[in-house]
Amino acid sequence: MPRPLVSVVIPNYNYRNSIGLCVDAALRQTYAPLEVIVVDDHSTDDSLKIARSRDVTVLQTPGNSGVAVARNTGAAAARGEILFFVDSDVALRPDAVEKAVEELLANPGYGAVCGIYEDQPLIRDSVVEECRVLQAYCWRMDSLGTVSFLFSSLTAIPRKVFQEIGPFNPRLRQTEEVEYGERMSARYEIMVTPHVLGRHDDDDKLSALLRKLFRRARLRVPLFARRRRFAKGFETASRSMAAVAALGAVAALPLALLGPWWLLAPVALAGLSVAGDLPMYRYVLKRRGARFLAVFTSVAFATNVAISSGIAVGAVYWLLSGRFRRLYETQWLTAGEETAREEISGAPGEPTVRNPGMTA
Repeated sequence: MPRPLVSVVIPNYNYRNSIGLCVDAALRQTYAPLEVIVVDDHSTDDSLKIARSRDVTVLQTPGNSGVAVARNTGAAAARGEILFFVDSDVALRPDAVEKAVEELLANPGYGAVCGIYEDQPLIRDSVVEECRVLQAYCWRMDSLGTVSFLFSSLTAIPRKVFQEIGPFNPRLRQTEEVEYGERMSARYEIMVTPHVLGRHDDDDKLSALLRKLFRRARLRVPLFARRRRFAKGFETASRSMAAVAALGAVAALPLALLGPWWLLAPVALAGLSVAGDLPMYRYVLKRRGARFLAVFTSVAFATNVAISSGIAVGAVYWLLSGRFRRLYETQWLTAGEETAREEISGAPGEPTVRNPGMTA
């Protein structure tokens, strides 16, 4: 029986430092047959030129529209029975596609197989990046098994499932994978496996990382409010407690003005924040030693403050803004459902999102 064609879809926007590594890793996969499609979202750097220098299909979106539109564009052009989405700042291990296909063929009930990032960065730019990569690795390892969200930066989806669920929500630029996972997990199992691996080029500056985490946490609030439960896997109760405790520790710092004993309050809350994710800190201590752990703990604490602050601000937005509360409503899909499904399946006729200037 012939093996299914896999289409590796790589959305890109201004990732000149990693797009070459990403595409080269996709081309070096042990699996065949395979096609690689890069969808550039109107980059302003030379990443498009780098992608076009490789033997892959290169598309462009009509304008800068966000990663959801880029992925949908790639899916519309893809010929494969399996769509493998990988972000342009991720380099796959050589056997990543092969392992994902094995999982999907062995488990027809899976809607998606998601991989995880390794515990070392793709490009070593700073100690902040090393800390963030380790944090992300531990969080994903803690999510192995069935989840209710999607790691869309490293995931394989059968084409028939993608056609049934529909495209990524083009209105969302930051949290499209969370909303997509909600839709998919209502019908199919989403599996996170440690056998599908890639290295990630994460943020190397603390300010950029904290802004991103704050923004994404704020934008998830309407989904949290609608769901009224923790996501299965990634968002555990103890991890949420750790984030809240970190923000509480910062808020309690002014109590020190009342006397040294009042310092016990922020110290206790900071300790509670660490306790909420204790296996992660143990792993980092074993992997990198006590000196690195001290730096890692500071970065992890700051990320927890950013996440919980984002949720707090998002809660205020949710109370005051009806538009914000409706962020995840899906009229966009139901209103144009037939058109969207035609674009994904490629029938009838040419999909309207294809770029007529496509190069091979």
